[in-house]
Amino acid sequence: MTPIIQTERLSKVYQRGRGEPVYALKDLTLAVQPGEVFGYLGPNGAGKTTTIRLLMDFIRPTSGSARIFGQDVRQHSVAIHQRIGFLPGELNLWKNQTGQQVINYISRMRGGTDTSYVADLTERLQFDPSKRIRSYSSGNRRKLGLILALMGKPELLILDEPTGGLDPLMQQIFNEIILEVKGEGRTVFLSSHILSEVQAICDRVGILRNGELKAVERVSDLTHADFRWVTLRLEEIVEPAQLAGIPGVSDVTREDGALRLRLNGDFDPLLRALSPYYVRDIRVQEPSLEEIFLTYYGNGSRLTHGAAERVLAS
Repeated sequence: MTPIIQTERLSKVYQRGRGEPVYALKDLTLAVQPGEVFGYLGPNGAGKTTTIRLLMDFIRPTSGSARIFGQDVRQHSVAIHQRIGFLPGELNLWKNQTGQQVINYISRMRGGTDTSYVADLTERLQFDPSKRIRSYSSGNRRKLGLILALMGKPELLILDEPTGGLDPLMQQIFNEIILEVKGEGRTVFLSSHILSEVQAICDRVGILRNGELKAVERVSDLTHADFRWVTLRLEEIVEPAQLAGIPGVSDVTREDGALRLRLNGDFDPLLRALSPYYVRDIRVQEPSLEEIFLTYYGNGSRLTHGAAERVLAS
């Protein structure tokens, strides 16, 4: 089966004055399969947007190659773009036009769209297309960008931080729409730094750090980091050292009168140890993407949980 997106040692290097070259992307080898939702993860500045710009042929690589639908992205960019729905990280549109005018214009450029589907997207995203672009909030501009990317029902969606500026309800609706796209057998490649977003909709994720792909994992494996942060407020004064020996408890610190600790595994040993104390409040926080990354990949080169050092390309 031919991958929808395939890169081979794709690199982008910038030379800053007389200093050392800076890799925005280094030797990216990656394959995205037909019909999957692929999440491209990493903190801001990791190289996610650079990758997308290379795939879209907006910038040219220093070395390596990229293919979409089996075609070289440089030689066949026009034909490829006709089959893609694209949402950039920063969406710049004609400020004096209304949302509907922009939708109509893009529709004509694409040779027409299903107006009933456009109306459905507009309703579900609670978007008012009658207003001028300059009056839209960042969230409403994001909604318009999503409509423009989705409305042609393209074979491939490439979305750069698609839910930035959307409230939690709209994020959930976006997730539902993407799962529908997947159900139709179409492919989605989206960049994100929000773990909950990719956990809800992605089949696999690639983790990018400092311009390098560290691993590609199934979401179920990535999110199996069996720890969480627990904040305790107790009536009595309890020193961190008193909790440090509890099974599964580590990194105990005192912050603003509360105890904060890292808990691996079950709550029961901790709760039993707290039984002599009056517990005023317990708050549990899921680990951040960066914390899970560090749990899985240590210093960025070694996988933990018994896995060998590797970079998976497919």
